[in-house]
Amino acid sequence: MKKYIITSLLIVLAVSFWNCEKDDICAQETPTTARIIVEFYDAANPTELKNVTNLGIAEPTFETGYAFNAVSSITVPLRTNQDTTTLNFVLNGSDEDATNDISDIITLNYSRIETYISRACGYKTTFILNETDGIVIQNNNWISSFEIIQPNVENENETHVKIYF
Repeated sequence: MKKYIITSLLIVLAVSFWNCEKDDICAQETPTTARIIVEFYDAANPTELKNVTNLGIAEPTFETGYAFNAVSSITVPLRTNQDTTTLNFVLNGSDEDATNDISDIITLNYSRIETYISRACGYKTTFILNETDGIVIQNNNWISSFEIIQPNVENENETHVKIYF
């Protein structure tokens, strides 16, 4: 009887591993939906990167906001269920003093292409910023201008947008 149980157990284990496919595990190096990469530049000297201090970024549907300090490059996710993402870029927004906040609202307009990766990984979304209104800035309180460098947001290896302030 013991021999029968052990043999049955071994058969069940063998069948379990036999039915396991490559798609059952999403490898860490598998491409996923990229975030948009934004670099900040000095408006007075547009070839020079400029660190942004205490930058807070919020989007109404995100569970949490993002805080950046003393960096010249950031990555931010875009909404995968709509063709637009509106981000509130708040200079001094990640410090404790709300009275010094300076806010600009940036709307990113794009089309989306969903690509099936695998059963375990699901889909990857590629964003393509619109040619005519890829970025719209409201307020211009601290952002002077912007430039779309790479409209296709498909990886995080290159800058997509430059912001001058």
